[in-house]
Amino acid sequence: MARRTAQGTWNRGRRSRAALAVLTAAVLGVAGCDAVGGDSAGPSGSGTRQGKPSPKPTPVWDTSPESVAAVGDSITRGFDACTVLSDCPEVSWATGSSAEVDSLAVRLLGKADAAGRSWNHAVTGARMADLAGQMTRAVAHRPELVAVMVGANDACRATTSAMTPVADFRTQFEDAMRTLRRALPKAQVYVASIPDLKRLWSEGRTNPLGKQVWKLGLCPSMLGDADALDAAATERRNTVEQRVEDYNEVLRGVCAKDRRCRTDGGAVHEFRFGTEQLSHWDWFHPSVNGQARLAEIAYRAVTAKTPAT
Repeated sequence: MARRTAQGTWNRGRRSRAALAVLTAAVLGVAGCDAVGGDSAGPSGSGTRQGKPSPKPTPVWDTSPESVAAVGDSITRGFDACTVLSDCPEVSWATGSSAEVDSLAVRLLGKADAAGRSWNHAVTGARMADLAGQMTRAVAHRPELVAVMVGANDACRATTSAMTPVADFRTQFEDAMRTLRRALPKAQVYVASIPDLKRLWSEGRTNPLGKQVWKLGLCPSMLGDADALDAAATERRNTVEQRVEDYNEVLRGVCAKDRRCRTDGGAVHEFRFGTEQLSHWDWFHPSVNGQARLAEIAYRAVTAKTPAT
């Protein structure tokens, strides 16, 4: 009798535990809990164990890159800023060492570090077709930022018909960006817009020395026959002006497709260069003061939390 009682008690206990397990499973099912983890979100609120917070994602754009390479044309070489018809890279807006300019590299890195971690591969007279080759030379330094200013010479041709077609300009810029990306997929790119060449003509045409230098062949499509105001001359200059605007649109569009590329939002093109900002040799290229203004524009664009539009 005692044996049966003990057995009955054990059976009743086993049935009770089984019933409790079934009830617990039902409650968990109604609550929608994933006891194993799975894909379901865990409950929140007091008493719930929380996982470690996810680390903040690294921003795509670094506002303080530690090295700079510059590519482009005569403006980035400081052409005619110091002496007539000569490069003066020490006053370059991008990588120059001049205290008067306070270049982009110096502003970002400091003067000492800029001397060893910035490189200027721009070439006076370069056009967009030359940019891929300059990129190849620039990537050898593995810069964290590549500063680009190119395109004025594509519009500054002997005639308007000789200007680089917009479609070719786009293809060449895309090729240069691919050249960079194949070697340095995470390098940042700052692209300056092309200055308003028609405004430069308007400012410089009142200076006799400047007009004499222009006759040596400086941007003839815009500066040729500087005093001519007839319909043909006006149409020629307007054609160049429109082509520059088209080029700037290409620069914006291609850059917008690359998450590590920023333009100046058209700031250089919109900048109203005055006599203080123009070379006192040719009254067309930026002076030392003008180079400093370009450096300011670039620094604002590179260090901004959000890109210019």
